[in-house]
Amino acid sequence: MEMLVHGNALLALAAAVLWGGGDFSGGMGVKHAGGSMGAALRVILLSHAMSFSVLLTVALLRGDQFPHGAPLVWGLAAGVAGGTSLTAFYIALSRGAMGASAALSGLLAAAIPAAVSAAIEGSPGLLHISGFLVAGMAIWLIAAGDNAEAEPADTGTFWLAIAGGVGFGVYFVALKLAGTTGVIWPLATARMGSLSVCMLMLLARSVTSKRGGAKVVVTGRVMLWALSTALLDTSGNLLFLAATRAGRLDVAAVLASLYPASTILLAAWMLRERPTRRQGLGMAVAAAAVVMVTL
Repeated sequence: MEMLVHGNALLALAAAVLWGGGDFSGGMGVKHAGGSMGAALRVILLSHAMSFSVLLTVALLRGDQFPHGAPLVWGLAAGVAGGTSLTAFYIALSRGAMGASAALSGLLAAAIPAAVSAAIEGSPGLLHISGFLVAGMAIWLIAAGDNAEAEPADTGTFWLAIAGGVGFGVYFVALKLAGTTGVIWPLATARMGSLSVCMLMLLARSVTSKRGGAKVVVTGRVMLWALSTALLDTSGNLLFLAATRAGRLDVAAVLASLYPASTILLAAWMLRERPTRRQGLGMAVAAAAVVMVTL
């Protein structure tokens, strides 16, 4: 059991690293595409379409059986939750209160699977619960770093961040339940769900926007960023799903929710954006949480 929990934690941390890179790539793609909500939806659709193509090819080459019944429903539900939450999250970020939105979403994304796991699998123990609380503190410190240009979150942005966090939490749980029969098809069916819901939202936005809304430019650079997002995000999803199969859902979800640290480190390396002292403290607290959760 100790080895399973340890492997579970390592896989979840690896997923966090890749997810953070995927968020960075996705953000850069949206920025180069015009920075609008339409640009965000197009980048999500591009990256998820690329991901689905690869997953479908791998599943067919392996001869994996297409899921039926509950695993199929959970996979599609995971995709709908993931696509909807990504959209809500991007809208919240576009309104300026990025730190508070990211922190609130990250905390809910970790808390919901932890609660579900405790109900299904029983209490993880006092040390792990303490580690989860410390990890929550780390997520808040990392994601809600000081920003003099940040705008205060209004009521609408607050609820969008909550919707994003709840959606991410539901995605974690649904993906775990979809992955009872395998790894590739659950992710492929999740992509089917996210592509469907994002396409519907993009069509609805095109109909309701005046004069087509802000200009969206899909260049070769945007395509490369979308490809990078697809590669990193899909790899992170595979590792997360493997982590849920190797051990407890709460350990996997809480540790994987530390992904903002990876995004911040990439921004520091590639964009020369120096982390704030608060974010640096959050990374140190995250390290302590990892030790407590993996003991």
